[in-house]
Amino acid sequence: MTLPEIDERPDLHDEAETWSVDQLRAHQLERLQSCVRRAYDGVDHYRRRLDAHGVHPDDITSLDDVRRLPFTTKADLRDNYPFGLFAVPREQCVRVHASSGTTGRPTVVGYTQGDIDTWATLVARSLRAAGTRPGDLVHVAYGYGLFTGGLGAHYGAERLGCTVVPMSGGQTDKQIQLITDFGPRVIMVTPSYFLSLVDAMTEKGIDPADTSLQIGVFGAEPWTEGMRAEIEQRCQMHATDIFGLSEMMGPGVAQECVETKDGLTLWEDHFYPEIIDPITEEPLPDGEEGELVLTAMTREAMPVLRYRTRDLTRLLPGTARPGMRRLAKITGRSDDLMIVRGVNVFPTQIEELVLATPGLTPHFQCILTRPGRMDQLTINVEGEPGLGSEDRNRLAGELGKQIKDRIGTTAQVVVLAEGGVERSVGKARRIVDQRDA
Repeated sequence: MTLPEIDERPDLHDEAETWSVDQLRAHQLERLQSCVRRAYDGVDHYRRRLDAHGVHPDDITSLDDVRRLPFTTKADLRDNYPFGLFAVPREQCVRVHASSGTTGRPTVVGYTQGDIDTWATLVARSLRAAGTRPGDLVHVAYGYGLFTGGLGAHYGAERLGCTVVPMSGGQTDKQIQLITDFGPRVIMVTPSYFLSLVDAMTEKGIDPADTSLQIGVFGAEPWTEGMRAEIEQRCQMHATDIFGLSEMMGPGVAQECVETKDGLTLWEDHFYPEIIDPITEEPLPDGEEGELVLTAMTREAMPVLRYRTRDLTRLLPGTARPGMRRLAKITGRSDDLMIVRGVNVFPTQIEELVLATPGLTPHFQCILTRPGRMDQLTINVEGEPGLGSEDRNRLAGELGKQIKDRIGTTAQVVVLAEGGVERSVGKARRIVDQRDA
């Protein structure tokens, strides 16, 4: 297998990518101090939490002092809905993004123009690290809207000097037509949907290796080395990983470098990482697996201190960018999260919608399968006693529509008769993952 050649000149790196570890640590301390000051002065939630911990911004004199700061969790974002964690007046924000939450309230993040510029710069850096170059045609198949993927990719590609095809997700036939007709060199998409595109191409008699695509920047869901190998072999293209989360910024928090493909280089000049034991919350040394905690040091609208991502990974030494550490492949999460076609789904979200649907009981189960290339979520839920098949079908349609509208993913809903969902002694078994089977 011969993959396309990539221009790897070191002068393609920006200044921060060439910093030594000592230079990076000096910048991190300065930015951490500024971040804590913005949070304390501008956000009532953080001022109360820091005062309760006996910590003042002037107390941050070394990077180790980050451990004195309180954690931030997704619950904090929900409790301060919608704009309670903003450090600037809402009028100074040029954009908000949001993701669905387990209580029906989304988690909201805000951006000043400076934040948008930083985000675009970091996605441009990520694309460049993946092998994208100015002038490339970039096909963006991440979803646009409140989800950060599409617009984050879009602005970053434009910042790099690329031509963007803002396709968004879905419409597989249209995706294939535009790839065939426009000839993009780069595609940004979830890996599972890309493999569905590849299968659809093959069914149409199109050899994926004959397309113009040379680079894939894949994110929004975990994927394996086996999936990378299949993509690169079938499509004769480079497959790289991108990582992000809306609470920090969106895509572009970390990026796999095409010349090494050995894990995600974390852009530590903007995001300070820690690995903690998810149970004891104690810090772990580099190389040990635990929960990733990130501090968004340069966010203006919404500084975030020690955000518990729930992602399980390890911090590794830098390689392609020696001064910046890498994230090992994320092995899972420390909470009950299902990622279905790039959309985060919690059982509690499903439970909320089940309980709000008259005619359904609280007994339900989420079944994850992978009948083809993409994950499929099936919700088995019991109806109230005495329902006929017509009523069960109607309720299945109602719940399926609510899941699509409120959570943003498609689920097959099956309304069963009484006793159709297994009972558990103690904690209910809400998730049955049959994808490996």
